Amino acid sequence: MRVLVTGAGGQLGRDTVERFAASGHEVVAAGRRELDVTRRDQVLGAVGGIGPDVVVNCAAYTAVDACETDVGRAYQINALAVRHVAEAARRFGAHLCHISTDYVFSGDQSEPYHEWDRPDPRSAYGTSKLAGEHEASGEATVVRTSWLCGRHGSNMVSTVLRLAAEGGPMQFVDDQRGIPSFTADVAAVIERLCADRRPGVYHVTNQGPVSRYEFAREIMAAAGRDPDRVAPIATAELQPPRPAARPANSVLENRALALAGLDLPPDYRVPLRSLVALLLG
Repeated sequence: MRVLVTGAGGQLGRDTVERFAASGHEVVAAGRRELDVTRRDQVLGAVGGIGPDVVVNCAAYTAVDACETDVGRAYQINALAVRHVAEAARRFGAHLCHISTDYVFSGDQSEPYHEWDRPDPRSAYGTSKLAGEHEASGEATVVRTSWLCGRHGSNMVSTVLRLAAEGGPMQFVDDQRGIPSFTADVAAVIERLCADRRPGVYHVTNQGPVSRYEFAREIMAAAGRDPDRVAPIATAELQPPRPAARPANSVLENRALALAGLDLPPDYRVPLRSLVALLLG
């Protein structure tokens, strides 16, 4: 296939480009400098000129707290830009795969969220990403993922390793639960869904619900460091308080993948060990 990846400079975008290329597909990687997805004319020109079979839209405004004070920019990038990409994909016959988030849910329910649960976002980031899902709807694939970690960019694994090396205090909240998602594993599922041109919403995460505090301890253990250096803290005790509400429960069940008979990404501890070894060199 010929594949256009927008937002190709981000951690998921970069691994998505690498995954498609490694499988022998022709890939055009478009970061912000190459393609401004908020510009309709640029998007139509790029998709029309490249003629991709598949467009994977990884472009997003993911600064969760900044979205609370810059709501217009959040909607411009996370919603209106998706309208442009979806329009271009329809016009030129490409299949669209759009990346979304666990933040479309409130986090209030005790059970994991599956694809048919009703979204109820509590932050500007979440509401703008849900709006983007609506713009991509139809024959598009929508991939919701959570707690992304990979070898490119900043994420919780790289942050914990940095704090461990600095030797300072380490506190992580123990009242937010989710599932770490490793970008290489998510990219592999994206490739399969795009190859099949499967429409609809899919939750794509690794397996194993965990709190952020527990995840930090697992990262320390994988690095051969003392997990007891990590202390728990409640979200309400964070100073300064975070502007955007975080879902207390953002565990995503990969129900659609399972029902479709597709392989689920492995337990998060498997790629965690590999990533830590890679980052520590």
